[in-house]
Amino acid sequence: MRADGEQAVALCPALFLTAPASGQGKTTITAALARLLTRQGKKVRVFKTGPDYLDPQILAQASNAPVEQLDLWMAGEAYCQQMLYWAATECDLILIEGAMGMFDGDPSSADLAARFGIPMAIVMDVKGMAQTAAAVATGLANYRSDINVFGLIANNCGTERHAELIRNALPPSLALLATLKRSETVALPERHLGLVQAEEVRDELELRFAAGADWLEEAGLLAAITQLTPVTFTAAPVPAIEPSLQGVTIGIARDSAFSFIYDANLRLLRKLGAQVIFFSPLHDAILPEVDALWLPGGYPELHAATLADNTDLHRQIQRFYRTGKPILAECGGFLYSLQTLTDLDECQHTMLGLLDGHGAMRGKRGCQGMQTAVLPEGDIRAHAHHRSRSGDTPEPLAHGRRQHHPAPGEAIFRVGGLTASYLHLFFPSNPGAVAQIFGAGKEKRTLNH
Repeated sequence: MRADGEQAVALCPALFLTAPASGQGKTTITAALARLLTRQGKKVRVFKTGPDYLDPQILAQASNAPVEQLDLWMAGEAYCQQMLYWAATECDLILIEGAMGMFDGDPSSADLAARFGIPMAIVMDVKGMAQTAAAVATGLANYRSDINVFGLIANNCGTERHAELIRNALPPSLALLATLKRSETVALPERHLGLVQAEEVRDELELRFAAGADWLEEAGLLAAITQLTPVTFTAAPVPAIEPSLQGVTIGIARDSAFSFIYDANLRLLRKLGAQVIFFSPLHDAILPEVDALWLPGGYPELHAATLADNTDLHRQIQRFYRTGKPILAECGGFLYSLQTLTDLDECQHTMLGLLDGHGAMRGKRGCQGMQTAVLPEGDIRAHAHHRSRSGDTPEPLAHGRRQHHPAPGEAIFRVGGLTASYLHLFFPSNPGAVAQIFGAGKEKRTLNH
């Protein structure tokens, strides 16, 4: 808000990449486009729709800039508005990658694009169809009157004749922005929860980004992008944050086993006055001197043997737990806090034992969805996404409240200073509650075991 009472505005071209379904190539094309534009000397800011950790890591490397998550339910409309406004003040182009299909979810990618007036490009894998691809794209473009579809990007388009059939079947109102040839050199590596973490394959990704940028440039997508007109983004009122964690140092586990960390969460902790220190449960034998711990999600199952072998750190975290100081353990951190974890090869490994219970991977079956963490400190928006199960755990403090279903959500446990659950919390949805979880206004609770 400006001093004269009017809302500040910023103009910036923007494009929302969506698709009829998952698996159409959205992330590959968004990353390649970000790298192509960056290579052209443009400053690009990329956003990812929904509670995603892995795609943003890839997109951040491709764009050489931080990538934030946007979700109207989890983060709230004002938060999304302000993030887009800030980006518009500093970059040449905003790219947003959608989640799942164009109209999937509540709110959907289309809801987000409509709310902020961002034109959408439909990414579609057209292998095995021609005129039908045009029919599907036309149906998507006309399904709602409040969205603006900029055009179609036809992925896996085999030949020029294939492209011609699609182009001729499209109405004049729907442009064919690019036809992308099939290419094995641009596909991004994957594993059981989605894409591989960027830091694990950084050099390989650089090769794929370079190939992807060439792929898009050859297809003429850059020329189509120059036709985008600026979108008007308006600043949102930013609530004041009380520095209620001033003087509190929070130790955060961060390495290949624990990397599901929203930048927004780190930003909020710092705005609350906390100092954050990172440590590695995989590599560090000494726990830093801290007042609270955060064990975030990640892939502990892929590193369970190494985590189990680091007994020196186990003992220090167990000692910290017995002081009653705050510990937040989310998903992978929750599994780490249990007594054992059985990995994908069905080998059982000893974990921290802060909470009674055992975790085990379960292949491709899993749980995902938006939930609210119902806590004594207040409700915090969150989501679940895991392919493991836990058993023999104590009675939970509460359960998550699902966004649209009456069944109880994920169990939330609290023993002493430990709060543990499969839920990944989005801290900015309730800064006051987060501050209390990490010790604001609380006395130490010492455990006698």
